[in-house]
Amino acid sequence: MQPQENVSITRRPLDVEDYIDILRRHKSWIFGPTFVALVAATVVAFLWPDTFLSSGIIRVVPPQVPEMYVNSNLNNDLQGRFNSMIEGLLNKTTLQSIITEFDLYKKDLKRVPMEDVIDGMRQHDVVINPVQGVGQVNGRQQVAAFQIGFKYNNRYVAQKVAAKLIADIMLENTKETADVSKETSQFLQQTWETARDKLNDYENKLSKFRQENLGKLPDQQQSNFNQMTAIQTQLLNLNTSMGRVTQEKLVLESTQRAYKEQLAQLKDPSPLEQAAQQKNEKLVEKDREIAFYENKLAAARERYKETYPDVQILESSLASAKKQREEIVKEEATKKPDPVVVTHPISPEYQQKQNDLSAAVKRIQALMDAKDLEMQDYQKQQGQLNNELKEVQSRLAGMPVGLKEYEELSRDRDLAKAEYERLDRSLNNSKIATQVIQNRQGERLELTEEAGLPQTPTEPKRPVIVLAGAGLGLIVGLFLAGAREVKDSSLKNLKDVRAYTQLPILGSIPLLENDLIVRRRRRITWLAWATACLVGLVVMSSSVAYYYATRL
Repeated sequence: MQPQENVSITRRPLDVEDYIDILRRHKSWIFGPTFVALVAATVVAFLWPDTFLSSGIIRVVPPQVPEMYVNSNLNNDLQGRFNSMIEGLLNKTTLQSIITEFDLYKKDLKRVPMEDVIDGMRQHDVVINPVQGVGQVNGRQQVAAFQIGFKYNNRYVAQKVAAKLIADIMLENTKETADVSKETSQFLQQTWETARDKLNDYENKLSKFRQENLGKLPDQQQSNFNQMTAIQTQLLNLNTSMGRVTQEKLVLESTQRAYKEQLAQLKDPSPLEQAAQQKNEKLVEKDREIAFYENKLAAARERYKETYPDVQILESSLASAKKQREEIVKEEATKKPDPVVVTHPISPEYQQKQNDLSAAVKRIQALMDAKDLEMQDYQKQQGQLNNELKEVQSRLAGMPVGLKEYEELSRDRDLAKAEYERLDRSLNNSKIATQVIQNRQGERLELTEEAGLPQTPTEPKRPVIVLAGAGLGLIVGLFLAGAREVKDSSLKNLKDVRAYTQLPILGSIPLLENDLIVRRRRRITWLAWATACLVGLVVMSSSVAYYYATRL
């Protein structure tokens, strides 16, 4: 008889009754892993130490002074500035001081170095999350808030550390905003001083260039023409005034001469008067000579300058005549008067006329002296105006020099001035912004919610862990039951016989076993399950009791 080749047989489709039979046959493989996973998950959940989260909320208070009046010195990227503050707060030195101050992570410090503990604290235990802003203005967030917290297995320590972190970050924000604003003002101050020195340098160069080329610059040509016209007008008016003064002096001289002639022709029968008249004849002659030279000198000055020879000759002659007159006056003063025999008193009428004529001569002489002073002043002004006119004419005679250099200096000066004015406005605004921050009227952090004492732990989630463990055990049990069922190729029931043999079934004989053996096997199974459940319940109860005992 030839052996038959192995033939691949396709399993028949399973129905609900088949699945129930599979669960009944492999119930131990399903519920066993489920119960073990449940016990393990319960033990893990309740032996896992509690982690408490204590957190507070701080919000950013916008500036009290509107930005349309004072621009802020701070960066508008609030999240960036906050991240920078967090990096400064969570550095190694700060976290190590917190660990030392509150005596944290005792067990961890015995196993791992401080650097690893600090990294774990920074990554897992310190909680810093932004909170959605409240309201928007013109598409910009109006108010932003941040949650600051700390996780630890002791809720009191968690609260203290969270309060410490919040206080440190608020202090760091105040210090950082003040420092940033102050550094901005200092930077602008240095830049402003540089721009000021640059502007002063260009101003000095431009001023030096103007002084070296005074009157030869393009923008000074019209002013030179106007100045020359004004000087010529002043000279014309001055000549007119000098002519008027000369005419008035001539009139005064004629009037004085007439008074002197009247005074000379006045006679008194008194011998005393005759003697006095004889003594003053030399003085009268010298006065006439001096008046003559003065008239000639005034007429010459109208036509010639002071350096003209005839003018100088007349001046020397006039000075000599005045000197001779002074000598005659001194001689008459030192000479003893001759005794005069008065035969009769002076006539009152003669005395009155003589006094009136002498007073008129002196008055006219005073007016002539005033005219001389006025003429001297006019002559001085004329000389100054002539010098100014020559200077202006010499400037106009030259062409503009250094035009390109002058334009470059002017352009550089204007650019430096614009930069200086811009920096001056920025510096003033920065100083005001710094003052606003110092007065706590700028952007600042405000504690909205203090770090409270947590009542319930945030980790672990024990119900989730227990359910997840039980579910995982059930999945493993189902997988094992399915694997055993696939591996078992025996016929399980009449449906399998009909499906795989294709023969009619006339009857079935049930499996006959010894009742004693069946009962013994059943008792052993129940005993095993009861023991396993009891041990599992004890283990779970112990873990729960340990958790509540250590928690209290």
